[in-house]
Amino acid sequence: MSEEFRKQALDYHAYPTPGKIEVALTKPADTVEDLALAYSPGVAEPVREIAKNPDDVYKYTSKGNMVAVISNGTAILGLGNLGPLASKPVMEGKSLLFKRFAGLDSIDIEVKHRTIDEFVDTVANIADTFGGINLEDIKAPDCFEIERRLIEICDVPVFHDDQHGTAIVTAAGMLNAIELQGKKLEDAIIVCLGAGAAAVACMELLIKCGAMREKIYMLDRKGVIHTRRDDINEYKQRFANNTDKRTLQDVIEGADLFLGVSGPNLLDAEDLKLMADKPVVFACSNPDPEIKPELAHEVRSDLIMGTGRSDYPNQVNNVLCFPFIFRGALDVRASEINDEMKLAAVEAIRQLAKEEVPVEVLKAAGVESLTFGSDYIIPKPMDPRLLPRVAKAVAQAAVDSGVARIEMPKGYMEA
Repeated sequence: MSEEFRKQALDYHAYPTPGKIEVALTKPADTVEDLALAYSPGVAEPVREIAKNPDDVYKYTSKGNMVAVISNGTAILGLGNLGPLASKPVMEGKSLLFKRFAGLDSIDIEVKHRTIDEFVDTVANIADTFGGINLEDIKAPDCFEIERRLIEICDVPVFHDDQHGTAIVTAAGMLNAIELQGKKLEDAIIVCLGAGAAAVACMELLIKCGAMREKIYMLDRKGVIHTRRDDINEYKQRFANNTDKRTLQDVIEGADLFLGVSGPNLLDAEDLKLMADKPVVFACSNPDPEIKPELAHEVRSDLIMGTGRSDYPNQVNNVLCFPFIFRGALDVRASEINDEMKLAAVEAIRQLAKEEVPVEVLKAAGVESLTFGSDYIIPKPMDPRLLPRVAKAVAQAAVDSGVARIEMPKGYMEA
């Protein structure tokens, strides 16, 4: 990162007002009469109605359009465990994205705690304030337990975006890429370099999309996760492969798909040469991928590649899904975000990439054309069609799977 960009980033956050979000009023508050309605004595009327019928909270308050973005700062981006306060710029950024892309109001909450129990209790005790809970930047394996327990306790959808947002966009892109390569997911040998929250969620969702668990090789810092290791947690255990292979070089030979959610420059050119014909490589470490695209394409002309960066084609970007998933879930008052809703999002995203791209998206992306192919397997984040397509697919899946509390509004997300 250049010193010039660093200064721009700091100035962006500091001026003219510190931070990226603020509270805006939705009702007039200019006269004595306005204040009488907004607060005392008028506010007593919706209080009485909600006390009689708790569902009226959606009618008289902003709950149904409000998402909490909550973190403990134990896994901030690629920077590590820097604490709750250091996570605040990221959480404010998440709130900005909710508002910008899905019109959802969002507030960031940074939690200081000593145990998982304390974190879960804190979030559970405030959850009813919001329509949904977005968990963010929480280290593995704590994040798995925290999300599981909050889903059980809370009456609103809870979604750990580092897991499921990454998994949904990755699955959409990989399904399109492997289709373009003329292969089938169920036949593919998959190597996943990294074994944290994103890695586990990505592999679990790919299995739900058709991948075979026994054909997945996952690696952590100690190498291949295999059945004879006794130093792996229950989440890695799901991917313990009964194999004698121990290194990245062992498992990548003949592999069809590579997913990197680990660190920079961990996949070298010689490794890439070992992959099967027409490989798919998603090197998603940020800001520096597991292998630079320039080097990868130099080594393999038959490659389809994605990264986590916006300055290369096929950016795996969570903003392609999480605002729209919450939009759809909240609009039908879903009690949870289940597998059916995640898979609906995958399908909506991947199908959108196959359609003609509007001129305004091309202008925003700074390109003359985009056509479904090796350099365009995932929609651009600024594509306005993402909101209606993904939100509607998610809402319908919530209704169909029985977790929606109300029917999808008539004409929902239609132009």
